[in-house]
Amino acid sequence: MEAAAGGEDGEEPPREARVLGSELVETYTVYIIQVSVGSHQWTVKHRYSDFHDLHEKLVSEKKIDKNLLPPKKIIGKNSKSLVEKRQKELEVYLQTLLAKFPVTAPKVLSHFLHFDLYEINGITAALAEELFHKGEQLLMAGEVFTIRPLQLYAVTQQLLQGKPSCANGDAKTDLGHILDFTCRLKYLKVSGTGGPFGTSNIQEHLLPFDLSIFKSLHQIEISHCGGKLIKGLTSSKHALATMSVRFSAMSMKEILVPEASEFDQWEPEGETSSCPVTAVIPTWRTLTTLDMSHNNISQIDDSVKLIPKIEFLDLSHNGVSLVENLQHLYNLVHLDLSYNKLTSLEGVHTKLGNIKTLNLAGNQLERLCGLNKLYSLVNLDLSNNKIEQIDEVKNIGNLPCLEKVVLSSNPLSIIPDYRTKVLAQFGDRASEVCLDNIVTTEKELDTVEVLKAIQKAKEVKYKLSNSDKKISEDYRLTAASSKSNCSSLTVRPSSPSLPRPVSSSQEIICEETVLASSLLQSSGSTPTDHTVPQRCFEIPDSRCKNQVISILLFIL
Repeated sequence: MEAAAGGEDGEEPPREARVLGSELVETYTVYIIQVSVGSHQWTVKHRYSDFHDLHEKLVSEKKIDKNLLPPKKIIGKNSKSLVEKRQKELEVYLQTLLAKFPVTAPKVLSHFLHFDLYEINGITAALAEELFHKGEQLLMAGEVFTIRPLQLYAVTQQLLQGKPSCANGDAKTDLGHILDFTCRLKYLKVSGTGGPFGTSNIQEHLLPFDLSIFKSLHQIEISHCGGKLIKGLTSSKHALATMSVRFSAMSMKEILVPEASEFDQWEPEGETSSCPVTAVIPTWRTLTTLDMSHNNISQIDDSVKLIPKIEFLDLSHNGVSLVENLQHLYNLVHLDLSYNKLTSLEGVHTKLGNIKTLNLAGNQLERLCGLNKLYSLVNLDLSNNKIEQIDEVKNIGNLPCLEKVVLSSNPLSIIPDYRTKVLAQFGDRASEVCLDNIVTTEKELDTVEVLKAIQKAKEVKYKLSNSDKKISEDYRLTAASSKSNCSSLTVRPSSPSLPRPVSSSQEIICEETVLASSLLQSSGSTPTDHTVPQRCFEIPDSRCKNQVISILLFIL
């Protein structure tokens, strides 16, 4: 397209104007003109009176033959036969004018055929004249200057062709006015279109252009351009603080380090590498804000190493599936990854150590376990995800700085008493948290306190239950051990030849004694005047019973 629009070897591309047809508008006929310059085409509509005005000016200014234009008709001017005849005559008229001015059309003819909108020479001439009149005023006001990719393409082609800067002899249209303005401009917006521009077939995102003519940019916004076709953007590295590239890029690398494709291995300046390096790339040393939303980016690649000063990063509405490489951005505090393809946040705290605002809306997240160590986080948007369980909120419930949380449009948001159950996960900080951009009410806080009390009661009950189970288990084990010991012992015989076994009542007393001893130990009391017998067979039945009763009475 570049060769076709700009000609081969610097030659002018063929130009043509054809009258394709006509249409009746109210009481007059409008002629439809197709203009072609190389492969670029567009349509223009004019009534006969417009042709007549054009001709009058050309006759006056350029000494055109006054009989070149077909004459006016008063009667039957809208008749089919006259319109068809005039259509052919007007086409011949326009072709004659283009042949007479093969390189640069007069200003009046350029505007008539919309060369100032679609043709390289006409575009640069119109832009130069505009900046001649308003350029200094725009620079003094510090306003954002908006320019089309087609205009930048035209200027780039003019510079490449090396033609005289003032081809039509009018000092106001000198290319120097453009170069002087762009050299000093600080705020630029390059805005293209998603489809064909105007009435033309020109696709602006397919046009290459060079931004190296801008030497002092602090801020640039680019949209609907071809990221790989943008040249010279890196020449603004030394001063650029804010950059936005939307609807234009397939990767971060093609914008931040376009020269990467030329080298096998590159590293940012100031870093050491253990691998052989074929290129050292200067960093964007002043860039603090980068918006690359609404692109086709699928990966946060290693080109982020070149933007170490970034504080605000917007990568929303892309195809990113993994949070990676952001550990290189030590100054990053605001990150927007909304409407991507994230499914996991595992280990995200190792990449986002100082983050304060994090937007993760519109992803495919089900769990929040990776957020529990983002201790500096203040604002968090998790809306439009797949979070189902209230318990997942516990992962962010202990973040000390968190103030605003958005969980709307998740499955959990339809749970009864959703708001109070979520706020309860923040414990004593519930009153400090704004959920779903709605200020927490006193009624909600009262309900939260009740939920917290119920939760604490459940925790105490759980602990007591576990404690009872442990005591019961200890008693069972101790009793079993003691019973075994008592059963294996015998009372001293009254006769050497007749051994007497321990009675069943003595076994029971022994078990009770052991239980009392166990309870005594568990209560923390160690009375010196009550001694639990260790061997039942040495103590008469009555004495053993009395000992057990005394210990139980002491405990109670």
